[in-house]
Amino acid sequence: MSDIQTIQNKLEQAIKLLESRFLEREELIRLLLLGLMSNENVLLIGPPGTAKSQLARAVSQLFGGGQWYDYLLTRFTTPDEMFGPVSLQLLKQDQYVRKTDGYLPSADFAFLDEIFKANSAVLNALLSILNERTFFNGRNKEAVPLVFLMAASNELPEENEQLTALYDRFLIRYEVGFLKQISSYERMFQLPDEPLPNLLSLPDIQFVREAAEQAVIPEPLIYMLFQLKTDMEAKEFTISDRRWRKIGHIWKTSAALNGRNIVHVWDTVYTPHMLWDFPEDLTALQELFQKRFQDALKQESERELPLRDYDLIAKRWLDMEDELHSFQFKNEVGGRQSREQQEQMKERLETCRIELEETARQLRGRLIQWQQREKDLPGYIRNQNFLLLHTDQFAVKYTHLRIQGERILQTLQGLYRTLFEREIPGLQYDYTL
Repeated sequence: MSDIQTIQNKLEQAIKLLESRFLEREELIRLLLLGLMSNENVLLIGPPGTAKSQLARAVSQLFGGGQWYDYLLTRFTTPDEMFGPVSLQLLKQDQYVRKTDGYLPSADFAFLDEIFKANSAVLNALLSILNERTFFNGRNKEAVPLVFLMAASNELPEENEQLTALYDRFLIRYEVGFLKQISSYERMFQLPDEPLPNLLSLPDIQFVREAAEQAVIPEPLIYMLFQLKTDMEAKEFTISDRRWRKIGHIWKTSAALNGRNIVHVWDTVYTPHMLWDFPEDLTALQELFQKRFQDALKQESERELPLRDYDLIAKRWLDMEDELHSFQFKNEVGGRQSREQQEQMKERLETCRIELEETARQLRGRLIQWQQREKDLPGYIRNQNFLLLHTDQFAVKYTHLRIQGERILQTLQGLYRTLFEREIPGLQYDYTL
């Protein structure tokens, strides 16, 4: 078993453990783990009592050897509380250095509650920790070991330039609400409370991050990203170039987690949670994303089901249908045609017959293979990205492609029947599936 397969198995166990404790948080759990592996910060927006800090702590418990730090910020929070007190001993030597052990600059995992309550005295140091993973300790610029930071807020930041910069440091954003299903309330009083096992390690994270650096985003998906950007700007949604670049890095991490060095369209599924500034915009952004996702999926699927090529062939001969019919009619009634025209049209008609037969047979074979895949489409999709949820819903997108292919096949068969007054030999296909 490969290293990445081992990590994948550990993550699947971790997801099951977290889902057994945090109800109705299946998508969020996967996003948290994806953000953690990508070295990206996650922001949760929601009311108190929705287990935000508890979830952050539980995720950190799964990684053995990591130091934990959490803090509730207020507008009165001082840098000493967050980053450690100034060393009095060094201060006597005219050195302004903080003792950071046990504080945020020494943490591997951190949770900051009410993040937007941070005052300007805290913000500047916090910005460099979040983005560059560095802390300016006096005159020294120190690398921090921070692996993952999750923050929470009951509300979005006010119009403030520094808070806007802080907000932009959180690529993944998720709105958390109270439980909605009665089954969750039935289970809520019987949730496990024993400590979580150390399933994963800090070296596991480093291995995935190094693999992600080697992953490549193919040109069609870069184009998809640009089209999405254009669509958003047309609707007056704008995000920074830094965030677009980070979105691409999330895609590469997803590819690495699934044992690939090339990003696949299924690595992009969670992108809408990286696009919004206001939770109420998520639905509109999901619609914009789904349009581009479907186009990209269709383009990737062209390798196995090249519908565009088959459709072009069908349309080309449909455009010549009247001309070919006219030639056949003149032949039947003895209409005048030059010998050269007659030979040319005979050759064209024969080319049409051969091409329709060959194309229809190829398309039929591809569609039958596609039908076999559809018998376990959720399993096939999950093999593309094990972090996906509700794979049965995504399966509909593949079914839609098959239906398109069947329409093209019907067009080819109908045109052949019209021109040659018979069915394409040896071409039976069950359209009732």
